[in-house]
Amino acid sequence: MNSLGAVWVSFVMVLVCADIFGRNVLNAPIRGVAEILAYSVLSIVYLQLAHTLLMGRFTRAELVTGWLDGNRPIAGAGISAAFNLIGAVVFIALSWVTYPHLVSSFLEMEVDGMPTGVILLLWPFRLIMFVGAVVTAVVFISQFIADLINFRRHVLRARSGDGEARTGWPVAIAFIAVVLAAWAFAQSEPSNVVIGLVSVLFMLIFIAFGMHIGTALIVLGFFGIWLIRDNPIIAERTLYQAGTEFLRNHVLAVIPLFVMMGLLVGASDIGRETFDLARWFLRRVKGGLGVATVVANAIFAAITGSSIASAAVFSKIATPEMRRYGYTKKFSVGVVAGTSVLGMLIPPSLLLIIYGFLAETSVGILFLAAVVPGLILALFMALGIIWMAHKMPNFVGGHKIDEDEAGETLKSSIIKLFPIALLIFVVLGGIYGGILTPAEAGAAGAAGALIIAIARRKIDLMRFWEVVVETGHITVSILFLILAANIYSRMLAMSGLPQYTSELIASAGLGFLGFMATYILLLIVLGMVLDSISIMLIILPLALPVVVGLGGDLVWFGIVSVVAVEIGLLTPPVGLTCYVVKSTLNDPDITLGDIFQGAFPFVLIMLAVTVLLVLVPEISLIFV
Repeated sequence: MNSLGAVWVSFVMVLVCADIFGRNVLNAPIRGVAEILAYSVLSIVYLQLAHTLLMGRFTRAELVTGWLDGNRPIAGAGISAAFNLIGAVVFIALSWVTYPHLVSSFLEMEVDGMPTGVILLLWPFRLIMFVGAVVTAVVFISQFIADLINFRRHVLRARSGDGEARTGWPVAIAFIAVVLAAWAFAQSEPSNVVIGLVSVLFMLIFIAFGMHIGTALIVLGFFGIWLIRDNPIIAERTLYQAGTEFLRNHVLAVIPLFVMMGLLVGASDIGRETFDLARWFLRRVKGGLGVATVVANAIFAAITGSSIASAAVFSKIATPEMRRYGYTKKFSVGVVAGTSVLGMLIPPSLLLIIYGFLAETSVGILFLAAVVPGLILALFMALGIIWMAHKMPNFVGGHKIDEDEAGETLKSSIIKLFPIALLIFVVLGGIYGGILTPAEAGAAGAAGALIIAIARRKIDLMRFWEVVVETGHITVSILFLILAANIYSRMLAMSGLPQYTSELIASAGLGFLGFMATYILLLIVLGMVLDSISIMLIILPLALPVVVGLGGDLVWFGIVSVVAVEIGLLTPPVGLTCYVVKSTLNDPDITLGDIFQGAFPFVLIMLAVTVLLVLVPEISLIFV
């Protein structure tokens, strides 16, 4: 199933590129591309769900679970077993609500599409969805059984007097108390707003204890709708609609295409050449290698749209070079971690794409809005590095690069710059010029990156297969979260909690700036324990109605949200980008503390830019 899904991802890229060529060159577009893409997104997700779970790629926070596994292994295994059982029930329920639609579409030979376009039989796609949900439930059950075996092993070790296996009765009692409290709450006929508030509380508890974030959102959304409407049938319909109708959207194809493009760009070694060019141009600047990392990250971000990809690539490229030229350990790793956040702001940005879906805002307009803020953030980072190089030489270190050491000439730099500039022109020029949709730009960029990688002999069939499989895993983990957030946001809308929050803020006299200050602080705090996508999926259903009620612009709000949420990538204890740098380098001489300390100046710079964007919203709306 996973292999078929990976092949399907490649097919989507080829199909979109063929449609672009047919429409613009042959004046003969392929009919029914939108319908094919819509069902392709649905199929890719359900074909690769089980394997993504099996590989441990479902998003979860391990704030408490890591401590439990090391200090209270019995409680840790027990809670993990309970959560895996809940996950199995979720996917059994999804297969249960899908089965009647599968049978009816097969017996009646239902079709979808336009007579002038393409006609698709529905039952094969619903079969993929049903089988995918069933197999994912089986994987959850297998992990539940493994947790039970692990639980029994720890109990036996504890009974034998092994001091390493300590019991976790306090944790277990607390967990059971939470479950009983939830049951009692459901029996007390609470108001809709209270249901929404309690769901937020339970969501934080479940996520903190290690439940997959998507599973937590689905469970709370499902039972919240059940309680609010006092009807499980409505909750079942919502689950089916989110699992099929919502995912069956050709616009969502932009996610796998941009993810594939980013991975292929990384495989084609463009990151190294970008850094080499920036190093040559800035060879006479004090702190030049740090500034070169900013420039390289900004250019790389304009092709990939991923902070994590930037951190992984430049950890291997920039950090060894900076260390070789005398830059301090903390600065060398801190500048890589700090500047990698540009990948989520400078378009094309995966986070802006997700925000566009949640806020129902044009992705193309969001990309336009992010250009100036992204360049300002890069400029502030470059100026900050130059200032630190002059005022804090002990923190930065380093020395200038001689002409011979730079290893570049004007001719060689132009040759290296051409494919980079071409990719940026195709992706961003196609979107801003109105020639390509974001999904088409992603497909064209992925095809361009693949051609470059092949021409440079940087990729073979096995490496390409790894790229498409990884594309599927990342796509599934993101789209499963979006699916779950859709169910949860529907529940919140039914509860009236967003409207109540808006009225509460208005009556409290905080004003718009007061709300924004509270919102940004909340994003930063959550960023210390969760990844960026999860934060936005959890918070935005509550925040967006408040912003609309207070008269805020959703495009501007999206830019501010992305900058603020990216600060969390650099802050402990999670600081995902810092962990990526650490794992990529795999250097025992560099600790996580070194990376967090080195990245701290960039946290301050991002805070300053966030405040600037809030106070001067016109910066985000120059091109809109």
